[in-house]
Amino acid sequence: MSKKVLLTGISGYIGNHCAVELLKSGYAVRGSVRSLSKSTQVVDAIKKEIDPKDNLEFCELDLLKDDGWDDAMKGCDFVMHVASPFINIEPKDENEYIRPAVDGTMRALKAAKKAGIKRVVLTSSIVSMLEDADRSIDINHNSWTNVNAKNVSAYAKSKTLAEQAAWDFINGQADASKMELAVINPGPVFGPTLSGNFEGASMGMFKQMMIGKMPLMPQASINISDVRDVSKIHVLALENDNASGKRFVVTTEKPYPFQELAKILTANGYDKVSTKLAPNFLLKILGYFDKEAKSMRTFIGKTYSGDVSSTMKVFDWKPTPLEKTVLDTAKSIDSYIN
Repeated sequence: MSKKVLLTGISGYIGNHCAVELLKSGYAVRGSVRSLSKSTQVVDAIKKEIDPKDNLEFCELDLLKDDGWDDAMKGCDFVMHVASPFINIEPKDENEYIRPAVDGTMRALKAAKKAGIKRVVLTSSIVSMLEDADRSIDINHNSWTNVNAKNVSAYAKSKTLAEQAAWDFINGQADASKMELAVINPGPVFGPTLSGNFEGASMGMFKQMMIGKMPLMPQASINISDVRDVSKIHVLALENDNASGKRFVVTTEKPYPFQELAKILTANGYDKVSTKLAPNFLLKILGYFDKEAKSMRTFIGKTYSGDVSSTMKVFDWKPTPLEKTVLDTAKSIDSYIN
């Protein structure tokens, strides 16, 4: 019998790909959605890559409610907690982000512990590793964002506090049968979409860039993640002996300026894409009015570089080349907008 994984947030961009990767690797999947009415959409997305046969079922869970969590864990061997609060603008009250992130993570971990789950794989982000977010830095598995620094976005705070709460819970287990945790920290995630949903910040920005709605590129460099790499490492982390108790950066080896993404697109015939750079002051001012620009404010004028060496070693993995990620993303977006 296949081992079963409870996958929270299966209807999201990363969740779709995690489901595909799990099914391809021989696991059975119980996917959580906020409403069961979404399940047909999810099945349609997954079927583009694999026929789930009888290995896919759904349950209804809400990050802010206790209902259903204990039942969702029944019969599962592992938990993959990918679900994240769904707000794509900087909220007036940062707790709109922070509460569902922290409370949802704690609900998943407590219910998993109670059900005797062996290991949880949690989706975090490199935004939980940016230290003071005020200078260019190299990040690794020991880096943590200072949530009290002045420029930290609500999203970065929510990811940092949720991940810290998870480690505190794991490290505070008193009994002998300790549940294990592995955490995956991607950068901005690109790659093909299976559902045509561009609501995530990275994909939304990429689409704007392609259709000529981003006349200027931010002066920023960051390590970029391919959604297929991210989902693959999530699945490999379930049963790899060396993954327990660790955080894994899953990105390109070096940081790339956003202008480089634009240049790859223009060189391949995407002629609406602008490669012009925005002056830093302009983006900082724009950030007060424009939600896409606001989410970029942390990165303006800085270079973040992530250390992926331990991820490559533990999982015998090489990041997808940037050009492949960029062109596959463009092709995928094209197929939905044209």
